Amino acid sequence: MSVSAVMGVSLSGMQAQQMRASATANNIANALSPGYGRLEADFSTGISGGVSTGVSPSGVAVSQSISSVDLAQEALSLIESENGFKANASVWETGADMWDVLMSIKRH
Repeated sequence: MSVSAVMGVSLSGMQAQQMRASATANNIANALSPGYGRLEADFSTGISGGVSTGVSPSGVAVSQSISSVDLAQEALSLIESENGFKANASVWETGADMWDVLMSIKRH
C-alpha cells in the first residue's frame, strides 16, 4: 500500500469519527426532549479501503414522554470517537513524516 493510500485511509477514519462525535453531540443536546430517538453512526468498509459512515436512528422504541438517550452511553461514545480520531491522526502524521523523508532523499 502506498503512503498516499495509507493517508487516505486515515483521513476517512478521522471523518468517520467526526460524524460519530457529531451524532453523539446531537443525542446529548436532545437528551431531555420527549420522544427523541437516539442517532447512531454506522461504519462500513469502503471499496478502496478506509471507512464510510452514515448516521441513522438506533431503532430503539421511543416513548412520547421520554427520550431514548442514555447519557452514560453517549459519554462512552465520545471517548471512543476521541480515541479513534487520535489513532487515525497518528497514522496521518506518520504518513506526512514519511513523505518528508522521501522528499529529502529525492532532493539529495
